[in-house]
Amino acid sequence: MIRPHDLAIYPLPSIRRAVPSDIAVIVAIEKESFIDPWEPAVFLEAFSCFPSTYFVAVCDGAVAGFIVGGLENTGENIYGHLCNFGVSTAYRRRGIGKLLLRRLEHQFMLELATAVQLEVRVSNTNAQRFYRRLGYRDVFQIDDYYFNGEAALVMMKWFRF
Repeated sequence: MIRPHDLAIYPLPSIRRAVPSDIAVIVAIEKESFIDPWEPAVFLEAFSCFPSTYFVAVCDGAVAGFIVGGLENTGENIYGHLCNFGVSTAYRRRGIGKLLLRRLEHQFMLELATAVQLEVRVSNTNAQRFYRRLGYRDVFQIDDYYFNGEAALVMMKWFRF
């Protein structure tokens, strides 16, 4: 949570759509954040697949975090899917992740999604707490989801219109 006195120390970042020139920094954040990072080509491909739901946070002129989401139409509903999300260790605990996630959720709602889903490692209890504080609920578990055999917890948040 950002406290009023924190704003004097850490100005709020701007959130904008990602551009291909952001890839190098996004990949660096990914590598410091995950044990099985996406390859640079996957991030580049995401520009063509998810042009409206790919954002970065910029602090002091530097990319401090990113979020990539996609839309899935089941025929009955449209769901947002949070695909990848990271904040540089130098910029964590400043509310940047929350701002990025809120911006993505807003875009999903603009594109008529009724909910958003994500997968998180069962061992990543810090991330699970973060998502729960923002309204996400546990839905089910997928065994052997990650390359090392670890299970994923699927979490969802339903939008109220």
